[in-house]
Amino acid sequence: MDNRQVIGSWLSGPRAALEEAGADFGYRGEQLGLPETGPGSIARPGRRLGALAVDWGLCALVASGLITNGFNGQTTSNWTLLVFFVLSVLTVGTVGFTPGKRLFGLRVVAVDSGRVQPLRGLVRSALLCLAIPALVWDGDGRGLHDRLARTVEVRI
Repeated sequence: MDNRQVIGSWLSGPRAALEEAGADFGYRGEQLGLPETGPGSIARPGRRLGALAVDWGLCALVASGLITNGFNGQTTSNWTLLVFFVLSVLTVGTVGFTPGKRLFGLRVVAVDSGRVQPLRGLVRSALLCLAIPALVWDGDGRGLHDRLARTVEVRI
């Protein structure tokens, strides 16, 4: 085995090394019964982060413009988080997407029923605001906040 292959397998991670050895993990969302690509497939991280950035920016504008009258450091950041929480609870728990998610063509759906109930939207939003659950992902690319709320973010 060439040194480049050894280093390449180490850089790719354990999943890539196992796939090279013949293990079949399937595609993201296969275990949930979702298609591999196109509408209804699992949302990719880039789109999810883009939607989050748009939503956070809108909430920061609302917090700094309407609540704190300008950027006041920690005060504005705290209000931005609260506005983000309220926006997320109200929009995801009713229509299934925030303005940023809609802009990027994403929607949050319940794994079992397809429609996100307000209580699931509340749980998902609260865990998302804690940040750590959103940074822990499973093999399907779902964050811990999605797993605990039994939701999944899909493409429209």
